[in-house]
Amino acid sequence: MDTQLQKKNAYNNTASTFEVGDDGFRKNIDDDGREKRTGTLVTASAHIITAVIGSGVLSLAWAIAQLGWVAGPAVLMAFSLITYFTSTLLADSYRAPDPVSGKRNYTYMDVVQASLGGKKVQLCGIAQYVNLVGVTIGYTITASISMVAVRKSNCYHDKGHEADCKLSNYPYMMIFAAIQIVLSQIPNFHKLSWLSIVAAVMSFAYSSIGLGLSIAKVAGGGHVRTSLTGVEVGVDVTGAEKIWRTFQAIGDIAFAYAYSTVLIEIQDTLKSYPPENKVMKRASLAGVSTTTIFYVLCGCVGYAAFGNDAPGNFLTGFGFYEPFWLIDFANVCIAIHLIGAYQVFCQPLFGFFEMKCRQQWPDSKFITTEHIVNVPFCGEYYINMFRLVWRTAYVIMTAVIAMIFPFFNSFLGLIGAGSFYPLTVYFPIEMYIARAKIPRFSFTWVWLKILSWVCLVVSLVAAIGSVQGLLTDVKKYKPFETV
Repeated sequence: MDTQLQKKNAYNNTASTFEVGDDGFRKNIDDDGREKRTGTLVTASAHIITAVIGSGVLSLAWAIAQLGWVAGPAVLMAFSLITYFTSTLLADSYRAPDPVSGKRNYTYMDVVQASLGGKKVQLCGIAQYVNLVGVTIGYTITASISMVAVRKSNCYHDKGHEADCKLSNYPYMMIFAAIQIVLSQIPNFHKLSWLSIVAAVMSFAYSSIGLGLSIAKVAGGGHVRTSLTGVEVGVDVTGAEKIWRTFQAIGDIAFAYAYSTVLIEIQDTLKSYPPENKVMKRASLAGVSTTTIFYVLCGCVGYAAFGNDAPGNFLTGFGFYEPFWLIDFANVCIAIHLIGAYQVFCQPLFGFFEMKCRQQWPDSKFITTEHIVNVPFCGEYYINMFRLVWRTAYVIMTAVIAMIFPFFNSFLGLIGAGSFYPLTVYFPIEMYIARAKIPRFSFTWVWLKILSWVCLVVSLVAAIGSVQGLLTDVKKYKPFETV
């Protein structure tokens, strides 16, 4: 039987449920009065790996093919170093004004408010939450393509590699959305550690399978064309296509490193001791280093295996056909990973929107009332009708948009270009300059500004290339066939 519990905060238990220790302090709450955080270096690293090693790794062989042996690995390493550097700056912003003992900031917008204030807070909110929506749409596209690839792999195995095995992505997008509707009812980000650990294991699994198959293909011989500059003008592409593809490849690599959007939310899951900023920096180093090794291996070995004809997605574009069961397993791992990664990226959006609604309508029972339901084998579970309705509507919306624009490489490149500069570079650098009170035109100020402006140019050209690729895909697209 359901009972109702009116709560001022839909995510936290009432104070009466907390234990009081011998020292007079409540054992189950942190210094800000919220439920005690239990995150560790391991769980934070898992969250980061889940967010970073995602669908981006699947496009890296194609990206390296567009850039070549020189620029490809160089761009990968440059994005890796920039991402790690700015993530350390962002980690110090979680508490303000002091990075160890200051007041907690729970979201990226809170961090910007504490360090910069003004209109930059609104700009940050727009950039962050538009990016979160874009990522969840991109994950819906990628997961459905992987689900379809399982059926196509079996079709090619049974009927031959030249068989016409065309299938629609749409039913699989609906299946993915149905799973997300259920998982989206997880109340908050702190309850997702188990899901992120599972997703991180899956990401390692399919990345390793793709890498292993690429190594086997290279070892098996066969001539493929590679070059220092990638795809060749006049042979593989026209001059204009070379430029557009180069820009799009940069966007794909930028997407592969996109996790700054959720860094603060991940840091907010950590225990108070050791200091959160120190643990987060170590987690960022572990996460970014691990993913960079995988990225360089998958991208470079994938390019060596397929050459200038590398598919856009090397596990679903059928660069490999056999062993079909291993391809199936890898694509199942992709789907499971993206189920978890979707939640890592959408939970901050859910939390922000629901917090704003509670502030706007604090007396609305529809928004604030929690229903306690006894779930067999799981104990008590809180159901909020507003959370149920709005999160379900959000998942459906992302699925519908994914059905309209089901284009893997172009969409990923556009998301990467749109999020990399503002969230990974601009705001962390500006907040560091403001916090450290770095004098204008000093050496540190100048080189940080140069880094920021260079990254802006890179993001702009990547966005232009991705938009052009998206328009080209739309013109070529035939409904009810996989892309």
